Amino acid sequence: MLKRWFLLLGCLALAPLPALRADGLDDVFQRRRLIWGGDQEGGGPYIFPRKDDPERFTGYEVDLMDLLCGAFLRAQFQQGQWDNLPELLHRGDIDVVVNGYELTPDRLQKMIATMPYYIYELQLLARRDRADLKSWDGLKPKNGRKPKVGVLNGSAAEKYLKEHYADRVEIVGFDGNTQAMQKTVDGELDATLPDLPIAIFFLRSEKRYPELQFVGSPVGRGYYVMYLRPGDERLRDALNDGLQTLIDNGDLRELYERYGLWNDTQKELGKRGLGTEVTADATARTGWEIVRENLEILLQSAVVTVVLSVVSMPLAIVVGLLVALGRLYGPAPVRWALTGYVEVLRGTPLLLQLLAIYFVLPAIGIRIPAFYAAILGLAVNYSAYEAEIYRAGLLAIPIGQMEAALALGMSKAAALRRVIVPQAVRLVIPPVTNDFIALFKDTSVCSVITVVELTKRYSILANSTGAFVELAAATAVLYLLMSYPLSLLARRLERRNPQVAM
Repeated sequence: MLKRWFLLLGCLALAPLPALRADGLDDVFQRRRLIWGGDQEGGGPYIFPRKDDPERFTGYEVDLMDLLCGAFLRAQFQQGQWDNLPELLHRGDIDVVVNGYELTPDRLQKMIATMPYYIYELQLLARRDRADLKSWDGLKPKNGRKPKVGVLNGSAAEKYLKEHYADRVEIVGFDGNTQAMQKTVDGELDATLPDLPIAIFFLRSEKRYPELQFVGSPVGRGYYVMYLRPGDERLRDALNDGLQTLIDNGDLRELYERYGLWNDTQKELGKRGLGTEVTADATARTGWEIVRENLEILLQSAVVTVVLSVVSMPLAIVVGLLVALGRLYGPAPVRWALTGYVEVLRGTPLLLQLLAIYFVLPAIGIRIPAFYAAILGLAVNYSAYEAEIYRAGLLAIPIGQMEAALALGMSKAAALRRVIVPQAVRLVIPPVTNDFIALFKDTSVCSVITVVELTKRYSILANSTGAFVELAAATAVLYLLMSYPLSLLARRLERRNPQVAM
């Protein structure tokens, strides 16, 4: 309809002109594009690939932004990880965050928000065959074990469970709601708590998880809003005018009905004062106060990082040494197989390997808890690199030493164990130590399989508090304190072993 074409354009034209400098509204008007940030990984009903063209996206938020921008402005989607979208906003990469972001006092400390464009609730989901979990009352410890409930990291669901069920359930954070649903289907979680639109989309519209059912009534009502940078009040007001127009003319209801998301609760949208009960905390904390308050939990997450490293690296070293020996001294079939092992692991990302271990193996009946899956993934991945280091170290030993050992009556195995390997190990200590330092930092990838180590804890805290810079500085210091002693050790070993195998 023609009126839609002029919706946001009209709001831009009617907005007061800037007195001193251009702001977000003027930037949008000049480039004729509104750049909005979201995370397509979260999937429907927000943003997801079209079935007829996977390179294009659909979803009710995609359609909503198209409605707001009309024909004379282009709504440009910018991909970003969900819990990092506020950072993209503050960097200036996007104009507005639009991805099921809840209205919270913490976020209002660092950003400004539009009027609500959706009133959400939280819906508990569990397997249909769980006779003991037909209502919220079923979420209670049994035989000394707390039920595990999956949530999206940094979401309102996580906050709700911490406030109301922290002593009754174990909260497991995921980077995506579908991951939590799948783990509930697999039986590794007792339940999951997504936003109601997600539950409706996947269970009723897509029918993707027939093993799951709704448990109890929705809880935890709240509001989805669009977030902008402070100082972009004129752009916020223009978006509010556009949203109010969509509500008044029925276009917003039509959109939500198309995705099966309209309910009686949405009739309150557009009412004066809706959402104003949520305000920024009057006793705002500084970033360093937030760091001080959360220092203990950062240290606990640092311990997780250390444990992952000190357990997985020795495993990687042992496996890497065995692989190197097999490639150099094993029969042809073993050499070929081990060469393939090394090339596959070096040719695929650690992230993909972790996802395969944690999410793919359960499909064939192999279920490994997240923490042990992280250790296995790190150990297997780094074993390929250690194998190449040890192979170089073994080749650096003069062949005459093996011949001399055999001439003295040693078997090949004894010669390797007593003569060749000890010298090779001594040569490769510096590069192995450097790999140990790298592994410390690579533990951050383990967050994709719900292991909350130091980097993930930073991301969660920064997203919920807005103290991005201060928390990043504290996290960097902790990583430095963990890795710097190893760096000093590596330098000392390099000085003691100048002929390091390369």
